[in-house]
Amino acid sequence: MFRQAQHERHTPFTLSLSKGRYKNLKQEKKVKFYNLKENDEQVSFAQAVKQGLGKNQGLFFPQTMPKFDNIDELLALPLVERSVKILTPFVEEDLNEQELTQIVTDAFNFPAILQPINNERAILELFHGPTLAFKDFGARFMAKCLQAFVAKDAKATGVEKPLTILTATSGDTGAAVAHAFHGIDNIRVVIMYPKGKISLLQEKMFTTLGDNIETLMVEGDFDDCQALVKQSFDDKELATTIGLNSANSINISRLLAQICYYFEAVAQLSRAKKDLGDIVFSIPSGNFGNLTAGLFAKAMGLPIKRFIAATNLNDTVPRYLETGQWTPNKTVATISNAMDVSNPNNWPRVEHMLKSGLVESDCVSSVSIDEEQTQSTVIGLGKLGYISEPHAAVAYKALQYSANEGEFGVFLGTAHPAKFKDVVESILGQPLGLPKELADCAGEPILSQEMNNEFADLRAYLLK
Repeated sequence: MFRQAQHERHTPFTLSLSKGRYKNLKQEKKVKFYNLKENDEQVSFAQAVKQGLGKNQGLFFPQTMPKFDNIDELLALPLVERSVKILTPFVEEDLNEQELTQIVTDAFNFPAILQPINNERAILELFHGPTLAFKDFGARFMAKCLQAFVAKDAKATGVEKPLTILTATSGDTGAAVAHAFHGIDNIRVVIMYPKGKISLLQEKMFTTLGDNIETLMVEGDFDDCQALVKQSFDDKELATTIGLNSANSINISRLLAQICYYFEAVAQLSRAKKDLGDIVFSIPSGNFGNLTAGLFAKAMGLPIKRFIAATNLNDTVPRYLETGQWTPNKTVATISNAMDVSNPNNWPRVEHMLKSGLVESDCVSSVSIDEEQTQSTVIGLGKLGYISEPHAAVAYKALQYSANEGEFGVFLGTAHPAKFKDVVESILGQPLGLPKELADCAGEPILSQEMNNEFADLRAYLLK
């Protein structure tokens, strides 16, 4: 059975924080967000959240990066209180402290747990939320923010303007977004996913809800779904008519929420007396939102030495870092399906941070892990007493390849193993129980409509 983390089980760690190392940037004015492609487009946090993408499909990025000189004080706080302080500089133009505190309290009502594997490795379990995946953090935060902004707009104008959330998923985003927005008035959610390319239990978690949640089973792969989302945003008439927004990790609100659990991981290490000077995070990477959030945390002063972006056979980034040539191949289906992305949307943010000096240019490396290595790593972790799913296994294997002596490696557990029940059971040759969240939806009918990957058909559907 899957071994649930218990804080008292943590193995003893050794090291301490340095004080006063990081300067606090005094903001002369509140943080705006600008379009990385069209730099003259500058918007507030609320507008960036509601709009999703900027002109020419550009990603929004903060004009200034808040930086803290009181890292040790921040790490001593509970998750919610600390997260409010982390997020305040980004959102204070649109949300006061009381509003933000309520949003974070409602969104982060489950833990992120650091579970030791041995004296040199630990996994950050991010799957203790309602859909058993890390995306619960970002999706719930975004949903609460949007709900607040829609209500404020309606009060200010006297007119309720419905929004349409259009998002592509390779598995876990769909569930997190569907559950976060389910039942919220004036928000329609349309989720596209590649037919036959995600696990059945992943599919059941977001295709069985109904109500304001609509799901489309697309003939193609995740990149095809993602391309349809981009085409929809490029169609200004469509976007305006239906109030289009995206809940993918390109939305800045999702990204900002993810910063908070990096601080939480380091906080747990600091409480365990771990030396914070040589922490390396290994991140299972598909769209590279998690890596982007980690780089934000580092730029804000969190003592992280470096990052390993672990990919599966979809190895665009490892090849790019080696050759300097951006040459996405056709997407390959793997057992770590949430990472089956050849053209990651968040990479422009990563590259901007590396090239602009916001973080050291050499703090990111990338490793591709094949299917045989993934399976053998799931087996190896099982022998250590830890039941893992393929995505975490990819990150753990990358650590084995890339971590140096004296570095403490943290790898992200982005989804509960039971979401990949069939795969994990076949690799380990042992049964895996279903948590209640999955058991409740396993017998429900899938409500999806099938659709080809033609934009004209999607457009007609969205306008119906």
